[in-house]
Amino acid sequence: MVNVIARSRLKSGCMEEYLRILKANVPTVLAEEGCLRYEPCLDVDADPAKGEYVTILESWESQAHLQAHLATKHMAAFRDAVAPLREENNVLVVTPA
Repeated sequence: MVNVIARSRLKSGCMEEYLRILKANVPTVLAEEGCLRYEPCLDVDADPAKGEYVTILESWESQAHLQAHLATKHMAAFRDAVAPLREENNVLVVTPA
């Protein structure tokens, strides 16, 4: 199993649009082979003065499943749609010890 923590810092005022696009994509991702979890999350103690962040927690059966996910047309469309809304995106891929 591999886990992904994908954290995006959004441009000011873009949270609502970003979440709309993201939530529309969630059912498609969850239906992918090997997807165990794909969950958008918001900071509990968010401080808008420090930026607006969205974190996606993902779990995949294998690295191969994650790679297949990243190569899908719907993820390419998602990345294109949210690119103008993000300041930065950081992805951490980990596996259980």
